[in-house]
Amino acid sequence: MKIIELQVGQLGTNCYVVYCEQTLKAGVIDPGGSAEAIIAEIKKANLKVEYIINTHGHADHIAANDAVQQATGAKILIHHEDADMLTSAQRNLSMFIGGGIVCQPADQLLSHNDTVIIGSIELKVLHTPGHTPGGICLLSDKVLIAGDTLFAESIGRTDFPGGSYNQLINSIKDNLMKLADDVEVLPGHGPKTSIGWERNHNAFIQ
Repeated sequence: MKIIELQVGQLGTNCYVVYCEQTLKAGVIDPGGSAEAIIAEIKKANLKVEYIINTHGHADHIAANDAVQQATGAKILIHHEDADMLTSAQRNLSMFIGGGIVCQPADQLLSHNDTVIIGSIELKVLHTPGHTPGGICLLSDKVLIAGDTLFAESIGRTDFPGGSYNQLINSIKDNLMKLADDVEVLPGHGPKTSIGWERNHNAFIQ
């Protein structure tokens, strides 16, 4: 699995383009803005984007969904508990930050332990509610794309509607802390980390 990393939108969301080297089939994870930059990277690598996957439904992770979908024909995937956030500016919080972002509804709804196949890549869906009810992480071999569930020495906010601190901590402990120390964590904001580093240094989950 190859990964192109971009910082997009006003809040510096980490968008990841994952692709299979053999087939050039790809998935775009959390296109939260900067649609032109994302599309340029896709064209530059000659990728065939099959899926747009949102780790959750907040505006800074979905804002470029429609533009990327129009450019690629990809299907939009999101956990079923966050699906209505795509079509509601109130639910995705954009109406509160001077926007009003609404997207096309999802083409496919995800659940815990689903697998998304992209060429030779298998992305396992881990439902990790707490930041939002339908927050997910995506696991492939030794890489975890964590959305806003787990950050470097921090965790996602839980003070938004639908958030729960206790639920988020339980999600991390029950799903992520069972992974091997050498699993690389690619969060929705900020620098990379690893499961081992967070296990030993993240004060929220000690």
